Amino acid sequence: MSGPELPVLQGERVVLRPVRADDLAPLTAMLAEPGVARWFGSWDADRVQRDLLGPQEDETVLAIEVEGEVAGMLVVGEETMADYRHASLDIALAGTHQGRGIGPEAMRLAIEHMFEVHGHHRFTIDPSAGNEHAISAYTAVGFRPVGVMRRYERALDGTWRDGLLMDLLAEEYVAL
Repeated sequence: MSGPELPVLQGERVVLRPVRADDLAPLTAMLAEPGVARWFGSWDADRVQRDLLGPQEDETVLAIEVEGEVAGMLVVGEETMADYRHASLDIALAGTHQGRGIGPEAMRLAIEHMFEVHGHHRFTIDPSAGNEHAISAYTAVGFRPVGVMRRYERALDGTWRDGLLMDLLAEEYVAL
């Protein structure tokens, strides 16, 4: 199975497009920023090449562009089994692009496409339970907390931390 096919999506300030080879350096730099690495763990160019730029089995990795610059990435997953059909998101933004509404705009572009073109009725996202900034951004789009997943992910220091499962139903989506 491969990830969902998404065309280039154009918003007011954001362009979502498939990642390409020349995104290696900006994505590696973004993921190495302390404020991003705190939540996404340790990444180097080899891992970015393998896990983000290489073929993905069940996810699509998109570059988030702002004014022609790679501002971050959005990962879209898709469960296609009819009885469990839904989509998932993961997002990371460079520090200079955080707090400007870029993340919610990027998520809205993908969500609207997946609702309208792929027919999904539900999205999930799973930030660290301590990532208040991300949780606030996801809530603004309409995501609601479902529950805490205890010891869900390993932090940079090797300890386990909780994750917050959030979901969004089509009728709860907050469009601009």
